[in-house]
Amino acid sequence: MTFVRACGVSELEEDTPKRVELDGTPVSIVRTEGEVYAIHDICSHANVSLSEGEVDDCHIECWLHGSRFDLRSGRPDSLPATRPVPVYPVKIEGDDVLVSLSQES
Repeated sequence: MTFVRACGVSELEEDTPKRVELDGTPVSIVRTEGEVYAIHDICSHANVSLSEGEVDDCHIECWLHGSRFDLRSGRPDSLPATRPVPVYPVKIEGDDVLVSLSQES
């Protein structure tokens, strides 16, 4: 599994998504509840950026229609979204947040 640097941990604000692009793939990096997560940045219901939404209780909410996606699994837990979005493996090395675009789920 190949990991690439997405950003620095010090660049992440708690519960504030940060959009990055890795090899042409939009990814939202989120630090919440003591963990760092990487989730595909495009909502599966509408073509909008999840990183513009809010984070709460290990979920990210799409700002357009209110669908919430679990940061751990990518699964939606509210309508109108019914399809999950990819989540990606993350590892932390020093201040670097490294992400593999190989899908975890």
